[in-house]
Amino acid sequence: MMRWLVNVGLLCGKELRSLLHDRVLLGLIVFAFTAGVLLVADGVKVEVSNATIAFIDEDNSALSRRIRDAVLPPYFKPPVLVDRTQALHGMDEGDYIFVVDIPPRFEADVKAGRTPVIQLRVDATAMTQAGLGTEYLNEIMLGEVNDMLHVPALVDQIPFTAPSRIRFNPNSESKWFTSVMQIVTNITILSIVLVGAAVIREREHGTLEHLLVMPVTASEIAVAKIVTNGLVIFVAAIVSLWLVVHVWLGVPLAGSIMLFAACSLLYLFSATALGIMLATVAPTMPQFGLLVVPVYAVAYLLSGAATPVESMPAAMQVVVRFLPTTQFVNLSQAILYRDAGLGAIIQPLLTVTVTGIVFLVFALARFRSMLARQE
Repeated sequence: MMRWLVNVGLLCGKELRSLLHDRVLLGLIVFAFTAGVLLVADGVKVEVSNATIAFIDEDNSALSRRIRDAVLPPYFKPPVLVDRTQALHGMDEGDYIFVVDIPPRFEADVKAGRTPVIQLRVDATAMTQAGLGTEYLNEIMLGEVNDMLHVPALVDQIPFTAPSRIRFNPNSESKWFTSVMQIVTNITILSIVLVGAAVIREREHGTLEHLLVMPVTASEIAVAKIVTNGLVIFVAAIVSLWLVVHVWLGVPLAGSIMLFAACSLLYLFSATALGIMLATVAPTMPQFGLLVVPVYAVAYLLSGAATPVESMPAAMQVVVRFLPTTQFVNLSQAILYRDAGLGAIIQPLLTVTVTGIVFLVFALARFRSMLARQE
């Protein structure tokens, strides 16, 4: 056993030196856990933000100007006055997400008790902006009309109130969610890519044959690759979580970072073992890349990082409960958002541990088989 540990330690040193000399992979790690997180946090928003809007104002009344002036940043960009031709052309070109068409005599009809119609054109290709932005604009227009007519707001006419209490993310800021989930996503994809690339690099450069003539076993070689690359990703992820997400972006981390770190280490065995399995299937780096893409895409889409598991079909929900990616996302959200303790995450943690053992066993079997063919 001591000889096995010594060999693994020496091989880990070799793997680390090899990784440090690979500037492309090092650059990928640094970019993924710094600029990659910042770009997603600031660029991917699920709320209305800086939506472009134009007005066709054929009334040009005090009420129409009030509605236009009530459309304010940061939800919308300053409204642009256009005619109907410019509005249609702008929507075709993607210049405007919303176009509000106010008809002639709009204010006069409102004061006379008639029901004039405001047409709202929406570019629904901007799906999130379109859905929420339509509700925002309806509320803005209704509020301005009620204010002009001195009519109490609808919420004041309802005989009861239903105050909202938003937990964990009171202002519903998307970067609080997307930044953390991007780190979780990066852990998965880089674990698969780095370990798989390390195996294929050895095979393509011919250094795998050198290892075969040394007094080392297949398990020592495989475990060294898993441990070294896993630890590099682990350190990068924890540093990124604290410096980039918490310090730079100002995202509060409700739970224990130490507990999250321990769970990440267990999950890394699953993801890195999966990388070795894929590398034993694909003989070259291009083929490995083509194999990784669908595997990662399916794992990401079913993990719950993009859409909640509860919104998936019932049969799919049963299947994804056994995926380590889904359980890791689940326990990451529980720890970092809801300050969950060990007792609250024991079920997903057991799932990650069991799947990690299964993946590791299959990876070692596949790796031994590959080395046997190399001899």
